[in-house]
Amino acid sequence: MIERYTLPEMGRIWSDESKFAKWLEIELLAVEAWSRLGLVPPRAVQTIRERASFDPRRIREIEEVTHHDVIAFLTNLAENVGEESRYVHYGLTSSDVLDTGLALQMRDAINLILEEARMLARTLKDRALEFRGTVMIGRTHGVHAEPTTFGHKLALWAFEMKRDLDRLERAREVISCGKLSGAVGTYGNIDPRVEEYVCERLGLRPAEVSTQVLQRDRHAEYMTALAITGATCEKAATEIRALQRTDILEAEEPFREGQKGSSAMPHKRNPIICERISGMARLLRGNALAALENVNLWHERDISHSSVERVIIPDSTMILYYMLKKLHEVIKGMRVYPQRMLANLERTGGLVHSERVLLALVEKGLTREEAYALVQRSAMRCWETGKPLAELLAADPEVAGRLSRRELEDCFELGHSLRNLDVVFRRLEELEV
Repeated sequence: MIERYTLPEMGRIWSDESKFAKWLEIELLAVEAWSRLGLVPPRAVQTIRERASFDPRRIREIEEVTHHDVIAFLTNLAENVGEESRYVHYGLTSSDVLDTGLALQMRDAINLILEEARMLARTLKDRALEFRGTVMIGRTHGVHAEPTTFGHKLALWAFEMKRDLDRLERAREVISCGKLSGAVGTYGNIDPRVEEYVCERLGLRPAEVSTQVLQRDRHAEYMTALAITGATCEKAATEIRALQRTDILEAEEPFREGQKGSSAMPHKRNPIICERISGMARLLRGNALAALENVNLWHERDISHSSVERVIIPDSTMILYYMLKKLHEVIKGMRVYPQRMLANLERTGGLVHSERVLLALVEKGLTREEAYALVQRSAMRCWETGKPLAELLAADPEVAGRLSRRELEDCFELGHSLRNLDVVFRRLEELEV
């Protein structure tokens, strides 16, 4: 796990103190609910509230003997509450407390993630609009394709991050669910009204049906939403890494004063943050797969999921929160080189305008196959000789006989390739994040 001191706000959510505090609140609310139903005397509720406390160190000592975390917690609670502790955990099973408490922790964690993802989406939107007219070459298969703009590339990430926000919000909704339904979910020893009362006070929905546990498809959906958001971060990071290559160098992540890139080579400026983001996305995907494996449990439950969740859920929330923060840092401080973008676009002697010539010939009456063959013939010679495509096409009698010099020149105008791109940026301006 990422050291908690680097992300204290997320670390606090997954601390033992936070976990036990949530367990305590669930137990106290259940006592209140039973009191409303006439089982627990009001004075006992007051006494329990006044005396209820826990000591994580003492809980760990008891667990060394009991090998059961909830029993250790309840034993420590009873030590502090005294005789009235007989009303605590009445009719409940451990997973009532564990799963409802975990839902609260997961909700708190995703709230932090949503806040960071929203800030990143806003910065992506701002920078996309900033570079809406910064022309560069688009690449498919890593090979020059047709012109685009750097803002278009950033707009793609902004819209994807908005979809991630929607997924994360749905994940928050699906995990905001509690259960206090007893040993196999039948309410055999607990009134359903206790569950309703506790969940309402915690801002959760009671599960429509449960066994001894909340069903793990909820957790799998949550973890998958984290992994998809991580994949978006990786996508942006990978592109920046590629654009930072020395032979491309159209954009690069920030390189701070005093930073060193290599112990051997003083000239190095390596995309280490983006590489870190790419690596961490793999962890999120692996953890999401483990969460999917947890959906299948024996009968009304087993605990094969428990040991897995204690690792993957805190780790994944911590990892994604960190990734979002670091990518935000990269996007805000990213160095962009428009002149290099233009120079790279022009490196292939106009090859990137081949489709426009093809279509111009089609408009003159050629079939698509005929036009394609004519343009490809000159394009292959352009690759081989380095001569400009426009020059080679102008010297081809079959092309020159159909397109005037002016019509041919028009095919190589950058403005034509980008003339409809404003529709994307109008959509982006309307995007609410």
